[in-house]
Amino acid sequence: MTKSTTQSSFKKKKSTQKKKIPLGKKPSPAKNMEELMAQSGIKLHGLKKGQEIEGTITDIIRRTVLVDIGAKTEGIVIDKEYEVIKDFLSTVKIGDKVKIIIVSPENDKGQILLSLRQAAMEYKWGFFEQYLKTGEAVEVRGLEVNRGGLIARLMGVRGFVPASQLGRKYLGRPDNLQNKVFKVKIIEVDREKNRLIFSEKEVSEAEALAAKKESLKNVKLGKTYEGKVSGIMPFGIFVQVEDKELFLDGLVHISEISWERVDNLNNLYKVGDKIKVKVLGIDKSSAKLNLSIKQLGGDPWEKIAKNYPKDKKTKGTVSRLVAFGAFVKLELGIEGLVHISKIPADYNIKVGDKVDVYVEELNLEKRRMSLGLVLKEKPVGYK
Repeated sequence: MTKSTTQSSFKKKKSTQKKKIPLGKKPSPAKNMEELMAQSGIKLHGLKKGQEIEGTITDIIRRTVLVDIGAKTEGIVIDKEYEVIKDFLSTVKIGDKVKIIIVSPENDKGQILLSLRQAAMEYKWGFFEQYLKTGEAVEVRGLEVNRGGLIARLMGVRGFVPASQLGRKYLGRPDNLQNKVFKVKIIEVDREKNRLIFSEKEVSEAEALAAKKESLKNVKLGKTYEGKVSGIMPFGIFVQVEDKELFLDGLVHISEISWERVDNLNNLYKVGDKIKVKVLGIDKSSAKLNLSIKQLGGDPWEKIAKNYPKDKKTKGTVSRLVAFGAFVKLELGIEGLVHISKIPADYNIKVGDKVDVYVEELNLEKRRMSLGLVLKEKPVGYK
């Protein structure tokens, strides 16, 4: 056997041995992390920002919450949420399942950031609804005063204490509760409208309110009572009704002050003024009366068709000027509009002027009256 024959035989043998070693096709190298995880048999959830999923709390350390969401690593609840969710965290433990929102599938540190805010808010509104049912008092912190009352915070949620739900100690002085913790009762909860209403009066004047609710039995609808102005707000005046053993609070809405337009109640009333009011309605839940001042007198529009028929000439006083004309007051509660198209360009008209007008048109349903000026010299086309 020659040397070349021996070498050829060896190569063939070697070649044969190479073919027998592989048991199957050797996989090609992974090009990315997704392919590598697929080759290893590990499955990953396709997480997206804003996605809502369920997870299991695995640890709560100081301000850090870890949640198992079935991914390659545990998710972390973002730290800035802690103040919002701390009340909720006091009700859960390791192993509890919670609904979470994906804030970031992977940040620059490779972490999955989560949010528990939605779960915390659901818990809080459930808490509010429970206390609405039981009527138990809760502590809130006063934040800021606005035109209608006081904004207060409960468990990180902003609620509202209307001026009408403040006790006498704070009526007209809600700023005394700013940055202070005080007790209230929850009297209205609406998740959809994000509406949370408190009553300070239900706590500070609980006994008095019970007595008032009892005295409501003696109130008669339509009856006139004497009272005293206890508070003035842009939307109306609060009145303490006093009659023998009757001692109740009520509201005269600005629309029930006068048959005429009212712009500033402070120009008409001051706290302590004694007035007469008529009872329009009774709110038994709050022991509060709906009152009226204007309805102590008759509605001037009831006789307007008789007193001001079409084309009738009369006198009036210019009460206000607007872009589209001038309003003229004919009597208490009755005013009409002279449209700008009915005012000659050279006619100088101002508030307080006495003018001669005629009734052009009446709309009883909308309580509107159109007037025209009675002019000595009429422009062409003017009636």
